[in-house]
Amino acid sequence: MKDFNGKVAFITGAAHGFGKAIATKAASLGMKLTLVDQDKAALSKVADELSKSTEVLKIVADVTEEKNVDNAVDEAMKKYNEIDLLVNDAGVAVPGPIWELPTRDWEWILHADLMSQVYALKKVIPIMMKQENGGDILNVASAAGLLTAPGMPAYYATKFAVVGMTEAVAYDLQAYKQDKIHMHVFTPAFVQTHLMHSEEYRPKKYTDKTDPYYQSKTFKMGQEMAKKDLTTGLPIKGVADTIFKGLEENKFYILTHKGIAPLVVKRAKDAVEGKAPNLVDLMKYPDKTHTDTSLD
Repeated sequence: MKDFNGKVAFITGAAHGFGKAIATKAASLGMKLTLVDQDKAALSKVADELSKSTEVLKIVADVTEEKNVDNAVDEAMKKYNEIDLLVNDAGVAVPGPIWELPTRDWEWILHADLMSQVYALKKVIPIMMKQENGGDILNVASAAGLLTAPGMPAYYATKFAVVGMTEAVAYDLQAYKQDKIHMHVFTPAFVQTHLMHSEEYRPKKYTDKTDPYYQSKTFKMGQEMAKKDLTTGLPIKGVADTIFKGLEENKFYILTHKGIAPLVVKRAKDAVEGKAPNLVDLMKYPDKTHTDTSLD
């Protein structure tokens, strides 16, 4: 997408983190906005601020429910009659080894980080197919969709799924001659976002306070790990510039940390050679997931 002025953006997870940063940048470029989030108070604050400079449709919704995503898209189309940029940003993080992590946590992260994107793609792609200028779709994943490390198998599973799904959808669009719809996947490493506050927004349907896991040492350590990783990550300021530059240049992969490249290459090489993951080998690489400069 070369020209953003006057175009319509539909953004999930818009009240915090990347979603908020993307919405703010989009507004500065003259885009009209549909902002979706389940945090009513934070979403209202963002919407009120951005409505001073552009049209904003605010929708409070839990995107882990397909009907909520469908209704949000319908509301956006009723107001604007088009969606030029879909940003699937909503997501959570749940650390913990697979033998301890409750099944409901897997269900929560799969629905929030993966299925919410499936619902939006299923609903919006047919709309973009009918639009003269097609549209752009940005699926927010993570560097955790390009490489792995210990401690968060559920998070890695969903992010790898998002990257693979986005690639496959790009192939399908090519196969169906839908060359006016452009797919993009955002794969940041650690950035100072709101992700460490995921527990504050856990829906009741994924909650069981009687489960001993949530009082366990593992759970508490996972929360502290998330706090450390995110608070020491790349400042979020400027990340939206990287994203929109990637959209303008029609990049498929949009990264933030150039230092992860050797690890991504190593993983691919190990796969071709049939090598198993080796923690000792992994730890030999310098940690480049926090403060490396943005890819410009």
